[in-house]
Amino acid sequence: MPVTSSTALFTDHYELTMLQAALASGAAHRKTVFEVFTRRLSGGRRYGVLAGTGRFLEGLHDFRFTSDEIDFLADRKVVNKQTLDYLRNFRFTGTIRGYAEGEIFFPHSPVLQVEATFAEACILETFILSIFNYDSAVATAASRMSVAAGTRPCLEMGSRRAHEEAAVAAARAAVITGFAGTSNLEAGRRYGLHTIGTSAHSFTLLHDSEREAFEAQLESLGKDTTLLVDTYDVEKAVRLAVELAGPELGGVRLDSGDLVAQAQYVRELLDSLGNTGTNITVTSDLDEYAIASLAAAPVNSYGVGTKLVTGSGVPTSSMVYKVVLRENSEGVMEPVAKASSGKASIGGQKSAVRRLNAKGRATAEVIGVDITAPADSNDRNLMVDLVVDGAVQPGFTGAEGVHRASERHARSLTELPVAATRLSPGDPVIPTEFVNS
Repeated sequence: MPVTSSTALFTDHYELTMLQAALASGAAHRKTVFEVFTRRLSGGRRYGVLAGTGRFLEGLHDFRFTSDEIDFLADRKVVNKQTLDYLRNFRFTGTIRGYAEGEIFFPHSPVLQVEATFAEACILETFILSIFNYDSAVATAASRMSVAAGTRPCLEMGSRRAHEEAAVAAARAAVITGFAGTSNLEAGRRYGLHTIGTSAHSFTLLHDSEREAFEAQLESLGKDTTLLVDTYDVEKAVRLAVELAGPELGGVRLDSGDLVAQAQYVRELLDSLGNTGTNITVTSDLDEYAIASLAAAPVNSYGVGTKLVTGSGVPTSSMVYKVVLRENSEGVMEPVAKASSGKASIGGQKSAVRRLNAKGRATAEVIGVDITAPADSNDRNLMVDLVVDGAVQPGFTGAEGVHRASERHARSLTELPVAATRLSPGDPVIPTEFVNS
């Protein structure tokens, strides 16, 4: 069965049944404002990182109900003819603003704001949340890893541990938050990311000897390649690598064992053999805690896989999508809020600024409720226009979007208090303050 490029069915059944009922009641075309936020930072993280904006905007372009989608909905009797007729001509015509991709966020930060009719805003809910919850979880984990690594580069290698499209999203989110490259070629193609990789254990095992494997790799890829040296015996492999490549050998990779002890031993061995310029890359199920534990080890770079693409134990950002303002039957916009215990929301359209002290350090997330958040001369406005009257604004998608998001993240990190670098669970590094008058 052919797969279309439409993103419109990346949604839940009840989004369309709500649309059908709203069309029947006449409320579907009322103006609304929906907001994306999280009530708390998952996993006791000190800050969150927004990622997925570019992917969402790219997908919004393809959020169309073609004949394939309409036929499927009709055959399954998901919605009635009136709703199908509406969906045939669906185009998002509203306005979307929010935090720039790569920005730091905190509890209740209005990271995305959708102004549109209920019909248009409602059916985007699942598509929005599925992207932002995953991408932001990976980005937050990747940011913590990059901070723990300091000046040493982290490399994304998690494709085989995730769904094929999630692997692309994870690679993109990792590069936004400081990773130097990815092994995923599709992510490289789509977003202009630097791609990396040399060989796995299977390549060594394929050959009749480790010598033959190393000779083949060096001949094909050059002496500045990275050789995997722990398939058999690490010491023998390092000595063989130096014998074959000499001081021009680019690097060796360690993928097992006690990485701290291994790295220390291999560094001393390389130096004793005259290969003081040969780098050491470590892999093997790393997370931010393992990276931090390697800070004193003579390691040059880290390859991170499983823990990255699963959010390092926090696979979702717990973001929600709630209506906060709606047009009533008299045509007047009024705030609305959910009052459920433990899941309450705050009605009214939000704006946000980051309060900075005289040294440029963040001291609070200030959120204005139905007013412009108050700011002084050095506070920073956090809301940017992403879509205006249905038109995606330039600079947020493709390779340019990744580059801009990476720069935004780097600048945002420098504003945070030093406590943001703590890896232990705790409270958000700055408080969230609401202002409504």
